[in-house]
Amino acid sequence: MSDWVDVKPLSRLPEGSVSLLKVGGTEVAVFNIGGQFYAIEDVCTHDGGSLAAGDVEGFEIICPRHGACFDLRTGKVTAPPACEDIATFAVRIHDGRVQVRDERHDG
Repeated sequence: MSDWVDVKPLSRLPEGSVSLLKVGGTEVAVFNIGGQFYAIEDVCTHDGGSLAAGDVEGFEIICPRHGACFDLRTGKVTAPPACEDIATFAVRIHDGRVQVRDERHDG
């Protein structure tokens, strides 16, 4: 099973913010939306650009380059030009710290 990786203290990821980190060599963006945390692979499947700087509307992230949209909760594409979903990561709060884990290869 993959290990949990610290993002930062809960107090340093306020509502409406995003934090970037690497998890096992993968760029991950962690978002605080209404006190709930969502983590996605920080790459648009349309052109490989970063998603973290995109606008967030509700639970959607809008790619700042070409406008593809993804659901932060599921990674599903919600608007083209992307047609492939993005990876999501498990998130938890443990001892006052936001943590993520890559469960894609757990067996």
